[in-house]
Amino acid sequence: MSNSTVGGGADPGETLAEAAARELREEAGLAIEAAALGEPVWQRVTEFGFDGIRYRQDEDYFVLRTPAFAVTLGGLDQVEQDTVDGYRWWRAAELESSGEEFHPPELPRLLRELT
Repeated sequence: MSNSTVGGGADPGETLAEAAARELREEAGLAIEAAALGEPVWQRVTEFGFDGIRYRQDEDYFVLRTPAFAVTLGGLDQVEQDTVDGYRWWRAAELESSGEEFHPPELPRLLRELT
C-alpha cells in the first residue's frame, strides 16, 4: 500500500494555488479560497509509473491548517475511485513509525519542519 497527499495537475489557466484548492475540494470535499493556501512551502520533481505509463512531474506542496471536517470522496473521477482505498489524518510521529510507504518520502520531515 502507498500513501500520498491530496493533489493533481493544474488545468490550463489555473494558478498552482487554484489547482490545489480544486483538488482539495474534489478529493476531500473541502472548499476553500485559493488565497488561503498562500505560496508553496516545498517543491520537488519526481518520476513514477502509473497504469503502464512513465511520468515526470513537478510538484508544489501547500500547507493548510483547518479544523476537523468530514472528508468526502464524491469528487473523485473513476481512476481515482479505483486507486483510493480511503483517507487518514497522520501526525509526523505516526508517519515515521508506521513503516508504510509515503509520497513524498520526505513527508514526515516536512511536517516536523512546518509545525
